[in-house]
Amino acid sequence: MATEGKKTVLIVEDDEFLRSLAAKRLEKDGLAVKDAINGEMALKIIKEETFDLILLDLLLPGTDGFAVLEQARQMATGREVPIVVFSNLGEKADIERAKKLGANDFLVKANFTLDDIVDKIHSYLK
Repeated sequence: MATEGKKTVLIVEDDEFLRSLAAKRLEKDGLAVKDAINGEMALKIIKEETFDLILLDLLLPGTDGFAVLEQARQMATGREVPIVVFSNLGEKADIERAKKLGANDFLVKANFTLDDIVDKIHSYLK
């Protein structure tokens, strides 16, 4: 889904404030942003569109981020796209599980600022 030549990021986050903040910041940096508020919506969007990167929360209503990650990696449109997990879960087991399911990176929300997240996203989009 190359929007007018812009790189496109899908933000999967149920927290409206955080989702909006991240989207505005990425758009200010010249990226196109699409968002999903739950796992079901994310999977539908991933199936129908292509993205340059997916920023994925794990604690989502309904289908959780682990299931989204696993199912996205089985879809043609989600197989190769970098997926950066951004979650409150920070236990070693959660990080290992996400990486095993195909996460390219894992950021614990409490340890990163919005600037850090944006820098990480840009590092994958180069």
